Amino acid sequence: MPRPNKPRNICGLPRTNRFGPNSSQESMLETIPLTIDEYECIRLIDFEGYTQEEAATQMTVARTTVQRIYEEARKKIADALVNGKQLIISGGSYVLCDPNSNRCGRPQRLRQHRCWQEKGELK
Repeated sequence: MPRPNKPRNICGLPRTNRFGPNSSQESMLETIPLTIDEYECIRLIDFEGYTQEEAATQMTVARTTVQRIYEEARKKIADALVNGKQLIISGGSYVLCDPNSNRCGRPQRLRQHRCWQEKGELK
């Protein structure tokens, strides 16, 4: 019996959950599921500039887990871009952090920042 997934610490849900070609036949497009934890990993590493180790600390998982999540997410995003598929962000094993927390699981050098989706705004 495999070990159950450990929930990842996520600081906020994406503002939109659907990306893809702008087509009149959207219902005909093939979709690719991107989980919330994969989205968070891409956000932390590519958008926020975290190292994999810092992202792992914030998400409360091992660095190797972040590396695996990151590789899977990038493959899915590349497939959607290259093949014109629709990307749907939903699901996954995650828990939302406390927006009233000053830390939100951030690494030491980033603890002065607050949760990125506090009051519905990017910080």
